[in-house]
Amino acid sequence: MQIRELTLKELDTAWEVVKQLRVSLDYKEFEDLIYEMRDINYTMIGIFERDKLITYAGVAVTTNLYHKRHLFVYELVTDEMFRSKGYGVMILDYLKDYAKMAACENLVLSSGLEREDAHRFYEKNGFSKKSFVFVKNI
Repeated sequence: MQIRELTLKELDTAWEVVKQLRVSLDYKEFEDLIYEMRDINYTMIGIFERDKLITYAGVAVTTNLYHKRHLFVYELVTDEMFRSKGYGVMILDYLKDYAKMAACENLVLSSGLEREDAHRFYEKNGFSKKSFVFVKNI
């Protein structure tokens, strides 16, 4: 097993797992957004088993008045064939260390209301619900 950053050359590999979470995206839009997010230093991190991506996390170190300096987790998904085998806990442990190395005070993520299993997982792993995210299409 290996946990490491993915390069832009590995977008096809990342897509195979990310599309299980971001079902409304197609590959072209995913690729365009990844390139656009380079401005925020979006980093792709994965757990690999024998060159197969098992778990993907898309993160960025950012700062705001509420969370101060923090690691925001935009995506966190384990390939559906490998869920409930400890990979989620492994990536959270890695991200916690990653955040500490980046002098972050918090590890922050947003999760869709319908993802109740994910919410239980996050709470079991020390996260607490702090807010609702509101979205208005324009």
